[in-house]
Amino acid sequence: MTDLRPEQADFRAQLERQRPYLLRFAALQLRDPNAAEDAVQETLLAALAGEAKFAGRSNLRTWLTGILKHKIVDSIRRAAREPSAGAEPENDADFDQLFRANGHWQERPEAWQEPQGALEQKQFLGVLEQCLARLPAKTARVFMLREHMGLDTGEICKELRITPTHCWVLLYRARMALRLCLDERWFGRGRDKAARTR
Repeated sequence: MTDLRPEQADFRAQLERQRPYLLRFAALQLRDPNAAEDAVQETLLAALAGEAKFAGRSNLRTWLTGILKHKIVDSIRRAAREPSAGAEPENDADFDQLFRANGHWQERPEAWQEPQGALEQKQFLGVLEQCLARLPAKTARVFMLREHMGLDTGEICKELRITPTHCWVLLYRARMALRLCLDERWFGRGRDKAARTR
């Protein structure tokens, strides 16, 4: 085994400190701990191989996240080529009860106060992660590819082999489910109900 130069050892230590963040990011995208670990390993190997390209022009986490995004898309492509053991049924019943027959809300959702301020709170992000974890895997994947990774509809459809209409339906379902979950767990209705039952 060869001895590492001090700057190489320091770079490896910096990479290792980013591993927990990268694993959380990949797990949210892939919903499979083994696939997430594989994507992170590939990311760290690519970072080690491309250390000279880094040059510190951006934040290390930002650079690694960019590499990880590509590894996640590669993982999704591989998974799309493999036959699925069973597709998850999508359940519209939860959404149907929110609307009247004419398509209007049964009970209009409360306006969210200062969503940008809430987004900056670490606790909110924890609740958001919990809500994302409750979504069906394909629905969550489409949402994360669109809203978090910034892919356009055409790219998502190509990667997941779905039609644009199906993509928009999945995005709608994800947004509705997240709104309900966040409304219940963060923006007050759930907290108000819990306070009334005490």
